[in-house]
Amino acid sequence: MTTVKTDDKTIFERRESAARSYCRSFPVVFESASGAMMKAANGHEYIDFLAGCSSLNYGHNDPDMKKALVDYITNDGVTHGLDMHTSAKAAFLDAFERIVLEPREMDYRMMFMGPTGANAVEAALKLARKVTGRTNVISFTNGFHGVTLGALAATGNGYHRGGAGVPLTGVTRMPFEGSMGKDIDTADFLNRMLAEPSSGIEPPAAIILETVQGEGGLNAASREWLRRIEQIARAHGALLIVDDIQAGCGRTGSFFSFEEMGITPDIITMAKSLSGFGLPLATLLVRPEYDVFGPAEHNGTFRGNNHAFVTARVALEKYWADDSFQEGVHERAGFLGTRLREIAAHLPNARLKGRGMMQGIDVGSGALASDICSRCFEAGLIIETSGAHDEVVKVLCPINIDKGTFARGLDILEEAVGEIARSASIAAE
Repeated sequence: MTTVKTDDKTIFERRESAARSYCRSFPVVFESASGAMMKAANGHEYIDFLAGCSSLNYGHNDPDMKKALVDYITNDGVTHGLDMHTSAKAAFLDAFERIVLEPREMDYRMMFMGPTGANAVEAALKLARKVTGRTNVISFTNGFHGVTLGALAATGNGYHRGGAGVPLTGVTRMPFEGSMGKDIDTADFLNRMLAEPSSGIEPPAAIILETVQGEGGLNAASREWLRRIEQIARAHGALLIVDDIQAGCGRTGSFFSFEEMGITPDIITMAKSLSGFGLPLATLLVRPEYDVFGPAEHNGTFRGNNHAFVTARVALEKYWADDSFQEGVHERAGFLGTRLREIAAHLPNARLKGRGMMQGIDVGSGALASDICSRCFEAGLIIETSGAHDEVVKVLCPINIDKGTFARGLDILEEAVGEIARSASIAAE
């Protein structure tokens, strides 16, 4: 058997598509990972403040999830079962019902489709259109919902929309809270547009939103704005879809990002950290009265990822069976906010954004944010940017990160920002 040097990147340059992205920012070959740490083939270790873009909320290779998965595989557990009944799916559904739905008095059906977040969004939009008989969907500026064509139509990012190759239709874009300045009530603007028969906007099948816009720059909607959007949806006969793919599974502090917002979505999209282990798994939570697809009317070959069901059950039972884990997330979020305020103070006009363990610093320009992240990587920290101009340095570390590693990672970030601030000060002199 031919062996390949594990730290040799030429095979990727020779054979992998130019569409690759994260590897350009972190140009090493990673070999192993545990908790909040990743190890490269060259022996260097890195603190992970990206966490699979919030797909690894519980870190890499959680030992309990790993053991359950290995035992399941060793015992010839069903790997692929389409949407047939399996013991792994039954155990997951039971845990989700007991641990998540019932304590929150939430009555939803779970629909499994393809295993990615974009698949969930596609299914949600399609379902809303079937329920209402309408075609138009309201989405918001800076929203990111995926890059398949239906989800991409609801996504605001111009770079990604430019790759579609066809017109992206069926969606009307409205301004997110704060996007037109603090003095403009964008919820009122939306309501006026929908209420005006000559606005040119078709009655919507759904309004889709993220409570915290992850890729859009950590724009966090207020409780008041979200409740107003829900009222508008109800008044105009539209379903409310909350895209909780990145902000869910504890990232903002509670299991769902909208729990403290006083709203009841009609459809919730989930993916990323739902499996708990980085395995592909996506679902819709649908209010029973809207569960109207016929058998296989919407489907996907890999809608039954039994390995993900196994680890997802362990994640729920280990972390969400009581309030102790959530309390720890709130504590870490407070620490993160305090440190980020201190770090932002090094730069003029920098400001904090986000909520919970989904926070970052808007440094004002994509070039500056990129420089900060590059310096961090050289010092052993993996961290990325977001926002319309990539101007936000975004912290997405595991939400159970140990406090020592958390502090070291933030120290690296502060040193990178401080170096830039000192260089700018010297240049100004």
